[in-house]
Amino acid sequence: MLSLGRFWRRHRRKIYVTLGVLGGGYFAYKLYDAYKHGVSQLEIELAGERENDERIKAKMQEHFETIQRIADTTTLPHAMHYLSGRVAEELDLSVLTERLQQGKGQPSTLTSLEKLELWDRLKVLSFTRLVLSLWSVILLSLYIRIQVNILGRHLYIDTARGLESSHLLVEANLIDHDDEQKFLASADFLASYGLPTLIYNVQAAATEFLRSKQLRDVFNTTTLHETIMQILDIFMSMGRPHHWVDYLLPEDSLLHSPTASSARESSASRFEQLMAETRAVLSSLEFRNVVDVSLKTVASAVVKDMSDQLGGGSLTSGIPLAKLLPRVAQMGPVLLEEPAKNRFIQIITSIRDVELFFTLLYANIPTL
Repeated sequence: MLSLGRFWRRHRRKIYVTLGVLGGGYFAYKLYDAYKHGVSQLEIELAGERENDERIKAKMQEHFETIQRIADTTTLPHAMHYLSGRVAEELDLSVLTERLQQGKGQPSTLTSLEKLELWDRLKVLSFTRLVLSLWSVILLSLYIRIQVNILGRHLYIDTARGLESSHLLVEANLIDHDDEQKFLASADFLASYGLPTLIYNVQAAATEFLRSKQLRDVFNTTTLHETIMQILDIFMSMGRPHHWVDYLLPEDSLLHSPTASSARESSASRFEQLMAETRAVLSSLEFRNVVDVSLKTVASAVVKDMSDQLGGGSLTSGIPLAKLLPRVAQMGPVLLEEPAKNRFIQIITSIRDVELFFTLLYANIPTL
């Protein structure tokens, strides 16, 4: 015992140091083990969140692609077919051409004044049909793309809000299917309700510009392009700013009246919200710029097509307006052909300004 006591007194400091080192090492090991376990758990949680995020993104992309496919294969073809039939019905030129043909075969059936009046009506209505078809194919195709982008944007917002509250996609407050279908079906508003006023105003613009144009006047590619653009400019500048938006969708007094109460606004359906956003996009300066660029681009393509059809450089050198009118009248139905055969729709979608506009539109996600 005495030797053990002497050993303890002689070496106790070393023993304390050794025990301290061993204890500290053990404590450090436990801390490291706890840290390692915490990191491992965090990695598992992050992996789970990433997997959940990827699943949500996949669902969102799947739903967005479904909307896009419906728009491309159903909404746009149906809307174009319906509009084409309505324009052909409202702007039927066959009665005028038949009377002129009859007068040509039987001169006594028409007086000179009657012939002149018929030719003048044919001149105005031919350009009315061409310009209206050109404007309609651009605005309708852009309108439907706006619908798809707005639906896709709402899908993102709704899914993110649902994720915040429950972390489960199934609980995300997605747009009701009926509202979605009703929103897409609004593409028929132009043909169903907006067309009569649109025809009236385009015809008024055509009448104003063509009043000084005689049937013997020589038209070349430059003159034809200027005529189309001048009629469009007169039409677009009619009435109040953005008046032409009313041809595409109805005015919603509930959401747009400055006196509407917050209670009434809060009771608006998701469909009304979607329509309100659509009107805001259509009324924006950015969209007007896209429309202007598209009108000029498609007008140039139309003139080139007509020049190629006439062949022999006749339109380049110039032909009398009377000989050009049949080609003008024929271009209207071509512009409103079904999307699968319509190269003008492809031209519109490939315009750089159009691509940029829709990229920015989809990326413009409001703060949640």
